[in-house]
Amino acid sequence: MSLKPLFDRVVIRNIETEEVTKGGILLTSASKEKPQMAEVLSVGPGAKDVEMVVKVGDKVVYQKYAGTEVKIDGQEVIVIKQNDILAIVE
Repeated sequence: MSLKPLFDRVVIRNIETEEVTKGGILLTSASKEKPQMAEVLSVGPGAKDVEMVVKVGDKVVYQKYAGTEVKIDGQEVIVIKQNDILAIVE
C-alpha cells in the first residue's frame, strides 16, 4: 500500500540517528531524541498558492513536533505540510 498525500502535504520517513555518541557512550532508545531529519517518500500536488519545492528522495530537516505519525504496512511515516519543512539537505 502506498500513501498519496493531498494538497501541500508530504510523506516522510525518519532517518535513524547514531546510537553511539562521539565519546563512545551507547544511547538507549529512551534517551535518544526524536530525529528531525527525514527522507521524502511522497509529495502532494500542491495547493492553490503553494508550489511544491521538495521531491521524492530529498533528505529534509523538519520542525520538531510537526506532522501526524501513521503506520502503513508496519512502517512508521509522518505526514506533514510542506511549510513544516525547514531545509533540504544537499
